[in-house]
Amino acid sequence: MSNGCTHIAGIQSVTPSALGCEECLKSGSQWLHLRICRSCGHVGCCDDSPNKHATAHFHATGHPIIEGYDPPEGWGWCYVDRVLFDLSQRKTPHNGQIPRYY
Repeated sequence: MSNGCTHIAGIQSVTPSALGCEECLKSGSQWLHLRICRSCGHVGCCDDSPNKHATAHFHATGHPIIEGYDPPEGWGWCYVDRVLFDLSQRKTPHNGQIPRYY
């Protein structure tokens, strides 16, 4: 995985905003996998999910870095630089059991 990202220095330790995709939980929608914003802790669903809330969060806020959150996958992605990188030593812990919809 590459470290060619200009935003890595801005990665924060965050508290997850929800025990699943924040917007899907509110609307009753389903998701496949979760992503957590490493700027603010927003938990959103991946781009394989119907609503793509993690990417929508990036477009709304400009927060560049997400982490593969459920299951904890050990990788990060920068939307701006389009770079995948290793976060295996900096994973965000879950703050409770994640509901399953698949």
